Amino acid sequence: MISQLFILSSKGDLLIYKDYRGSSTQSNSAQSNVADGLYVKLSSLPSDQAPVVIEYGGFYFIHTRHRGLYFVMSISANDSPFMYIDLLNRLASLIRDYCGDLSEAVVSLNFALIYELLDEVLDYGYVQTTSTEMLKNFIQSDPVISKPFNLLDLSTVGLFGAETQQSKVAPSSASSRPVLSSRHQQGEQNEIFLDVIERMTVAIGSNGSLLKADVQGELRLKSYFPNCPELRIGLSEEFCIGSSEVRGYGTAVHVDGCQFHESVKLDEFENCRILKVLPPQGELTLMQYQVSDSLTTALPFHLFPTLERDTSSSRLRIYLKLRCDLSPKSQAINIRVQLPVPKGSSGLAQELSSPDQSAEFVPSSQSVIWNIPRICGGTQLSALFKVDVSGCVSIPSLMDLPPLNLSFEVPSITSSGLQIRFLRLRNERPIPTHTWVRYLTQSDSYSVRLG
Repeated sequence: MISQLFILSSKGDLLIYKDYRGSSTQSNSAQSNVADGLYVKLSSLPSDQAPVVIEYGGFYFIHTRHRGLYFVMSISANDSPFMYIDLLNRLASLIRDYCGDLSEAVVSLNFALIYELLDEVLDYGYVQTTSTEMLKNFIQSDPVISKPFNLLDLSTVGLFGAETQQSKVAPSSASSRPVLSSRHQQGEQNEIFLDVIERMTVAIGSNGSLLKADVQGELRLKSYFPNCPELRIGLSEEFCIGSSEVRGYGTAVHVDGCQFHESVKLDEFENCRILKVLPPQGELTLMQYQVSDSLTTALPFHLFPTLERDTSSSRLRIYLKLRCDLSPKSQAINIRVQLPVPKGSSGLAQELSSPDQSAEFVPSSQSVIWNIPRICGGTQLSALFKVDVSGCVSIPSLMDLPPLNLSFEVPSITSSGLQIRFLRLRNERPIPTHTWVRYLTQSDSYSVRLG
């Protein structure tokens, strides 16, 4: 049974609040104080911390994090937390289905629609339905879209209107639009997106040795096809689970474990590695899998740090060399290096290897943030940071710093090697349909020890 539900921004602002049981008779300012107290506790957790139950103000709160937003609900002491973790994840998916995307701006623009969704999903704290298909019959509000989607993006048109290679690829924003109900004409476009998303957890020692390399992957389907027929998804023939025999003739794709959505039919999976599903409109996670310390591909990045104390001044010199080991045809984007610095640091001087990079000193977290928009495979970048530190800081404490953290996104590549062979609809009559497959590898926790 749910008492209260919050959606908080990455800065702790209260975006959405519902009190289902009348357990809180607080004023708006008191509710804001509760949200502030929750945010202080939640923001103190590491970014890769699993959803946890915390106690605050006599209530038990459970949370998940999506796109920098905190989804929080208060529950009874004897409730199962796993059910509510699943519910919070499903609420995030519903917002993406009906609003097109999930961010602070999207929630602010569509707060009326989100409140309408919550009223239909939960009644007096009890779950009624989380089905996108059923909710379409009751939701009357239209989503507010900040930038309308147009498949004919002029950036993909070459000289004299010639088709470019980019025009054959769905734009990254193609699936960031609402799943509209049947009363909207643009909801009739039959498009299906399959995203293969992998999150890497890597730990590298100070000598460059690999300590840990895990991958959490998922196949996420988003359908804009009303009354979609059966969809057949062919995975790599070499896909192996656990200790099963290697299949096919290519490089084996080994995973340690695999879970499927209950709607997925597996009668052809054992022999042909084919998944079958009747996809509803909206978002659906078809499969989740894990790989532990058995990656067949090289790590995308190696980072080489060098620390030394400047004897002529109270400065710590930190030299970083970042090498991208992707293929020359690939690139990584949105790279962010968080470099911890000693307590008492007060200033920063920097020398970066290219003008499109940026760096800043963040006093609140005692760290330097190095931002790199993109880096091509087979290249390397460098940065020299001169950090002003207090003269009373001892030399051992200068060199004994926490691990450095790296975040990034690598489009069009999977670290496990998993590939989709085909997406096929079993149609009795030809129906114009667009199907897209996209791959993305991103960091979950990618740390390098400094000493």
